[in-house]
Amino acid sequence: MSEIKPTILVTGGAGYIGSHAVLSLQRAGYGVIVLDNLSYGHREIVKDVLEAELIVGDTNDSTLLQAIFSERDIAAVMHFAAFIAVGESVVEPAKYYYNNVSGTLNLLEAMLEAGVKKFVFSSTCAIYGLPQEVPMTENHPRDPLSPYAASKNMVEQILNDFDRAYGLKSVAFRYFNASGADPGGRLGEDHNPETHLIPLALLTALKKRSFLSIFGTDYDTHDGTAIRDYIHVNDLAMAHVLGLEYLLQGGESEVFNLGNGNGFSVREVIETAEQVTGSSIAVIETERRPGDAPVLIGSSEKARKLLGWNPQYSDLYTIISHAWQWHQQRHGS
Repeated sequence: MSEIKPTILVTGGAGYIGSHAVLSLQRAGYGVIVLDNLSYGHREIVKDVLEAELIVGDTNDSTLLQAIFSERDIAAVMHFAAFIAVGESVVEPAKYYYNNVSGTLNLLEAMLEAGVKKFVFSSTCAIYGLPQEVPMTENHPRDPLSPYAASKNMVEQILNDFDRAYGLKSVAFRYFNASGADPGGRLGEDHNPETHLIPLALLTALKKRSFLSIFGTDYDTHDGTAIRDYIHVNDLAMAHVLGLEYLLQGGESEVFNLGNGNGFSVREVIETAEQVTGSSIAVIETERRPGDAPVLIGSSEKARKLLGWNPQYSDLYTIISHAWQWHQQRHGS
C-alpha cells in the first residue's frame, strides 16, 4: 500500500515559482491547497492546469487564515506570496513591507495557533547585496540594497527568532535567477509587467516588444555585460519538495542558496535566445542600473550535500528552449 502523504498549504501557488512547486508536490504525492490573492497569479493555472484547490485570499487576512488551518489538516506551509519588483519596492516600500513582512508574520502566527511548525520560505540572493566573493555562499555578508531585498531579509530574521522562541522549523531558499518553464509545457513565466531578461528576450522574438534593453555594457566581464546565475524553475521546485521532506523528517532550520554555480552574460542569454527562436532580437544599449552587480553567481553545494539536490536542467539552451515552448503557447497568437 502506498504511503498517504500530508497536505501542504502553498501561498502564492498561482504564480510562477509557486505553481511549479505545486506541480512538483503533486507529482511527489502530496495534497495541495493554494492560497493566492491573484494580484499577480493566474486562476486558470491552478484550476484548469494543476486542478488544485484554490482559496482566493490574502495572508494579511487573519480570519481567513484561522479558518483555513482550523478546517483542514495542514502539515506544513510553502510560502511564495510576495511582491518581487525591485524597482517598484524603492518607490512603494510600504506596499512591500506590508505584503512581504506583515503578511508573513500574520501567516506564521496563524500557523503557531494551529500547531503547524514546518515552513518553507521563498527568499532571494538579493539579501547579499553586492558580491564580496564569487561564487557566493550562505555565509556571505547580508547587505540588502532595496526594500524588496530588505523585506526578505527581515523574514529570515523572524524565522530565526521564531525557531528559538516557538520551535518553528523552517527552510529558506535564496534563489538566484529563476528561469525556464515546465518541460511539459503546462506552466511558465507570465508576469505583468515583465522584468526578467529571458522572457523579455522571448517576447521580443515574438514581436510582442520592439526591442530589448541592455543595461550597461562596460562591466568588468568578458563581454562588458552583467553575468547572472540562471536556475531552471523545475529544479527550484524540486528543491522545495526536498526541503519540505527534510523538515518533515525532523530537520533543523536551515538556509540554502539555489543556483547553478555558473553564470551567463546578458549578451550570451540574448544570443542563445536567438539560436533557440531562430529570430533576431533587437537590442538597445543603455546605462547601468543603480545597484546592479557585475557578477552574481551562487554556490549551491550546501543544498546538494544536505538535501541531495541535483539540478537536472543547468544548460542555458535547455532553459531557454523550455521557456520558448511556453511563450509560444501563451503569447504566440
